[in-house]
Amino acid sequence: MRAFKPHLEGLSAYPYRKVEARVKLDQNESPFDLPEDLKARALERMGRMPWNRYPSLDAEEVRQALARRWDWPPEGVVVAPGSNLLIQVLAQAARRVLDTAPSFPHYAHAARLADTPYQAVPLRPEGEGFALELEALLAHFTEGVLFLPNPHAPTGSLFPREAVLALAERAKEVGGLLVVDEAYREFAGVDHRDLARENPHLALLRTFSKAWSLGGVRAGYLLASPRVAAVVQNLLPPFALPVHTAALLLTVLEEPGYVEEVARYVREERERLYRALESHPFWRPYRSHTNFLLVRTPDAEAAFRKLLAHGVLVRRQDHYPLLSGAFRVTVGRAEENQAFLEAAYA
Repeated sequence: MRAFKPHLEGLSAYPYRKVEARVKLDQNESPFDLPEDLKARALERMGRMPWNRYPSLDAEEVRQALARRWDWPPEGVVVAPGSNLLIQVLAQAARRVLDTAPSFPHYAHAARLADTPYQAVPLRPEGEGFALELEALLAHFTEGVLFLPNPHAPTGSLFPREAVLALAERAKEVGGLLVVDEAYREFAGVDHRDLARENPHLALLRTFSKAWSLGGVRAGYLLASPRVAAVVQNLLPPFALPVHTAALLLTVLEEPGYVEEVARYVREERERLYRALESHPFWRPYRSHTNFLLVRTPDAEAAFRKLLAHGVLVRRQDHYPLLSGAFRVTVGRAEENQAFLEAAYA
């Protein structure tokens, strides 16, 4: 077939397969739905909006609300239907994509879709805490975009501020862009806005899917320099953010207090899960700064099937570099976490 670009032939799909289970702990979702009062207010707001009219060209109202929330210039805010779309656009714009290994798979997938040259620098092994190979990253970061999830997925590690600063300085030196993906920032209490304000070669990628409890809504945003934001915005389709998404985001940005409650609950349950798994005879949990735990086992497939037989769904990670035998379990509600622990020790 000659309709499509040759590099798209045989390209693998995003690595996810839906599996049904009584306890769903496989996608790093919030354990809680949006509070009912906020959901009602958002629906009321949506009802007042004209549905026959196109939404704002570039989600101007939401951008302004995010700018106020994070004390950021509105012209440096880009909003999209999911941070995955922003990753895809950044990979499309990039001369080259640099990544860590293992990492969030959509960075590599987006680069392949765009036919952008891609390279991944392996993390240090588990005995060194899955730390960054900083010198190797600095050496390979000569142009393009470096995606750095911090806290990191899928390991749950938190890279030190000094490493982020060094990579940001390298981005400035070579004219590249460091994109720190802060999808899990609320669970670690980190914020790199001060570094990004000082360096236009550092941008911050954020999502409403985790601590904000809006995974089903699909919304993410970028905090960047106006120059970077303009490039990214131009690559997004016009009128990309639907009116119903805008109504939800404007509502939660007016009352964001529930987010810290979600994050606090997850942090407490994460610690409980970690402590409970420390005494497992065969499985080893790793410390995490996210809303999930990475767990090493002798056989990831056997562990996955055992848990699923007890109605608990987790996510295998053993196909990634350095993660043989590993799976990932999302921190859920207390009763879901208890069901997981009972299955783990069964």
